[in-house]
Amino acid sequence: MSNQSSSSDTNVHAKTQTREKPWGGRFTEPTDAFVERFTASVEFDKRLYFHDIQGSVAHATMLADVGVLTAAERDDIIAGLTEIREEIERGEFVWSVSLEDVHMNIEARLTAKIGITGKKLHTGRSRNDQVATDIRLYLRDEIDVIAEELTRLQEGLISLAEREAGTIMPGFTHLQTAQPVTFGHHILAWNEMIQRDYERLQDCRKRVNILPLGAAALAGTTYPIDRTITVRLLGFDRPSENSLDSVSDRDFAIEFCAFASLLMTHLSRFSEELVLWTSSQFNFVNLPDRFCTGSSIMPQKKNPDVPELVRGKSGRVNGHLIALLTLMKGQPLAYNKDNQEDKEPLFDAIDTVKGCLKAYADMVPSIEVKADSMREAAKRGFSTATDLADYLVVKGMPFRDAHEVVGKAVGYGVQSGLDLADMSLEKLQEFSEIITADVFDVLTLEGSVNARNHIGGTAPAQVIAAVGRARSYIAGR
Repeated sequence: MSNQSSSSDTNVHAKTQTREKPWGGRFTEPTDAFVERFTASVEFDKRLYFHDIQGSVAHATMLADVGVLTAAERDDIIAGLTEIREEIERGEFVWSVSLEDVHMNIEARLTAKIGITGKKLHTGRSRNDQVATDIRLYLRDEIDVIAEELTRLQEGLISLAEREAGTIMPGFTHLQTAQPVTFGHHILAWNEMIQRDYERLQDCRKRVNILPLGAAALAGTTYPIDRTITVRLLGFDRPSENSLDSVSDRDFAIEFCAFASLLMTHLSRFSEELVLWTSSQFNFVNLPDRFCTGSSIMPQKKNPDVPELVRGKSGRVNGHLIALLTLMKGQPLAYNKDNQEDKEPLFDAIDTVKGCLKAYADMVPSIEVKADSMREAAKRGFSTATDLADYLVVKGMPFRDAHEVVGKAVGYGVQSGLDLADMSLEKLQEFSEIITADVFDVLTLEGSVNARNHIGGTAPAQVIAAVGRARSYIAGR
């Protein structure tokens, strides 16, 4: 008899525990303690609290507008949610793993504060469309913050380019000296990449800004909801068109991570150049001390840690893109628990991008350019060889013949240690008799860069014009 009594008591206790779950009515035993911790997401999705409350306020307002809630119930719910938001922001809110996620934690607290009316908030929605809405609201706000940082970085790049519009440096292909360019032109190349990243981000935002709330679990709801109300209240462009798709796809998060991967690839390439340029072998630029660190054993070292770390973090963000693509690829419609794994990669990608952009936007305007070192490097490596070939073509020589003539002149320069501009007219005429004294106008570094005076060219005048256009793009946002 005592065993039967013990078993009965255990079953009663189990039923009591499961009823504490908002979905516990169907279950007869409590969730395993490990499974409870394993399946909970509150430790990372609690950062969605503001947007969860924002969405719930709009949902309650809509329910009152269509007559599902009374005005008094709506007001009680909104007042309770406002108090909960303030509790969270003061650090007084107690998060519970047993309540699984941010949504159930807030709903349970609301019910504790205002009673049975709190249980009415979830009428006409599911956690499936609720979380899809929260993530979109959160990501939309983060996109706007990232866009501001991208703009700040572009402003720094443009100002640096304007300052160094006439500074000559070697342009490289295969990391070998190719042709002289201006440093301002080089920096504007990075601005072009960041500009495209900005445009990709804004394009992504259009697809983020679609409201899934109202899709409920997967099929919509029988309540007389009006989704146009929540669209207006939450600032979305329109409601989603299909309830199954609304709750189950995370392509908008994947698209953001694709943007983030491209941006980080660009920042990584820029970082590689800064690491090279700050080395004693290049000695092209100097980074402010506040963006560098020293060595624990070698007192002379000044390490470009910010560019190196940004370069490394690109792999982290690329990994998040692959994680989300892999997460989605095997899922049937509609919602699956797999999608709980969407948040941590997305959140970390957002945090990483914001941190890297802040570092670069702060650092770029303070880059010190060593113009003399750049100029000396541009004079090495026969960087005006193409200009000599073009000169011969203008004089009537076929380009392939000109290419061979200049190649022989360069060969002589390698043996003699003379740059093309340092050779005498008599020596140059040994390679082609059509060369005259005006050749030295194109063999100088200034002559080379000034000759490329067209849109997209490296001439200082074109750099200044490009700076003006770039500022106009930003002003028009």
